[in-house]
Amino acid sequence: MPPPAARALRLAFMGTPDFAVPALQAVAEAGHLIAAVYAQPPRPAGRGQKPRPSPVQAFAEARGWPVRTPTSLKSSEAQADFTALDLDVAVVVAYGLILPQAILDAPRLGCVNLHASLLPRWRGAAPIQRALLAGDRESGVTVMQMEAGLDTGPMLLQQAVPLDAETTGQALHDRLAALGAAMIGEALAGLASGRLEARPQPDEGVTYAAKLEKAEGRLDWRQSAAELDRRVRAFAPRPGAYFEVEGDKGRERVKVLAAAPRPESGVPGTVLDDRATVACGTGSLRLLQLQRAGKAPLAAEAFLRGFALPAGRVLP
Repeated sequence: MPPPAARALRLAFMGTPDFAVPALQAVAEAGHLIAAVYAQPPRPAGRGQKPRPSPVQAFAEARGWPVRTPTSLKSSEAQADFTALDLDVAVVVAYGLILPQAILDAPRLGCVNLHASLLPRWRGAAPIQRALLAGDRESGVTVMQMEAGLDTGPMLLQQAVPLDAETTGQALHDRLAALGAAMIGEALAGLASGRLEARPQPDEGVTYAAKLEKAEGRLDWRQSAAELDRRVRAFAPRPGAYFEVEGDKGRERVKVLAAAPRPESGVPGTVLDDRATVACGTGSLRLLQLQRAGKAPLAAEAFLRGFALPAGRVLP
C-alpha cells in the first residue's frame, strides 16, 4: 500500500467503467478524503435487462462511500449539490458526462482528468482503440487540468508505453488503467504542494478518437491483412471484430478475437486452406480464435470442427 498523501485532499471521484476503478482505489489508498463518488446511472444489462450499477458505483458502494448517479450535471440543483461538497479537487476518469463550467470551477484546485492517450493525440471517447487501429507505435496516459474544451486542458503529467504487433485493446486498457492509477497520486501530491505546473498542449498533432460504432468491427476483406489484424486486436474482446457467413441457421455473425497476418494471397474473402486463412486485399489473415453468437470463444481448430469454413469458400 502506498504511503499516506503528504496533504490529504477532500475530493470527488467521477468515473464509470472498469478502467476508472484502479484510479479510485489509488486515490483512497493515498489517504485522500472521498466526499462523493459520481458515476453514470445503472444501465440495463444481462438477459433480464435489469439495471446494473457501473463498475465504479459497485466498487464505491462496497466500501461505503457516498455515490451519486445523476443523468446530467446541467441543472442548477446538481451544480449546487456539487458545490456544497466543498472540494479541494475533483478527479475525473472516463466519467462520460459533460462537466459544465460551474462544475469545473467549484473545486479549489479544479478538476483533474486522467486520459488514456498521449495528448493532444486522440482526444475524445475511444483513444485506446483508435491508437491501435492507426498502427501507432506508442500510447500512454496524460493527467491534465480540465477546461471546457474536449480534452484540451493543460497537462500535468504524461507517460508513454510502447505498442507492438501483438497488443490488444484489452491488454492496452489494463496497462493504461494501472499506469494511470500510479500517476494520479503523484499528480494530486504535486497539485497540493504547488510543485506541479500545468503546461499547454501542443498545437500540432491533434487528432480525435471518435466513439466506437459496432459496425466498425466488420472485417472488409478488401483491406490489407495488416489493417484487419489491427482491427481484430483493437476490438478484442469488445465490441469484437466480426464477419458474416451462411451457417446452418442462415446468415450469422462470427467474432474474430485473435488473428495473424500471412503472406498467402488470393481473391479477397476467399478461404485459402483448412486452417481458416482468408485472403485479403494484400496478404491474408489466419483466424486464430473465433466465437459464434451465444457461444464460448474457441481456438480455430476446435471452432472448425463444429462450423465448416472449407477452402474455396468466399466470405462476404
